Amino acid sequence: MVDECRTPEGSPPPASLRVLTARPQFLALNAARRVPAPAFLLQARDRRDDDPAVGIGFTCSKKVGNAVARNRAKRRLREVARLVLPDAARPGWDYALIGRRDATASRPIDALTSDLRAALAKAHR
Repeated sequence: MVDECRTPEGSPPPASLRVLTARPQFLALNAARRVPAPAFLLQARDRRDDDPAVGIGFTCSKKVGNAVARNRAKRRLREVARLVLPDAARPGWDYALIGRRDATASRPIDALTSDLRAALAKAHR
């Protein structure tokens, strides 16, 4: 028997995610809403186009640390986004998660998850 993935009646299906890589996409997000969280900064914008995909980008500057520290912080941000965004993101929006020095790498994953949920709720107000 095949187990089917079903959504509750009336709720939209989980959003499909795509990774932002181009500089113009990040520059557009830079002029959008900013929501600070304890371990990261969330930037969010409504693209106002017909594409229902959700764009997500990750960045950590050299202030976060050396390459190992930056990559670790980005891995943690990617994992939190993978857990939260399919259900909490709005279709047609782009998001960027910007890591913070020491906080992104040291904050527990469950705290990062709740931080992202709260930041998304604040960005969508």
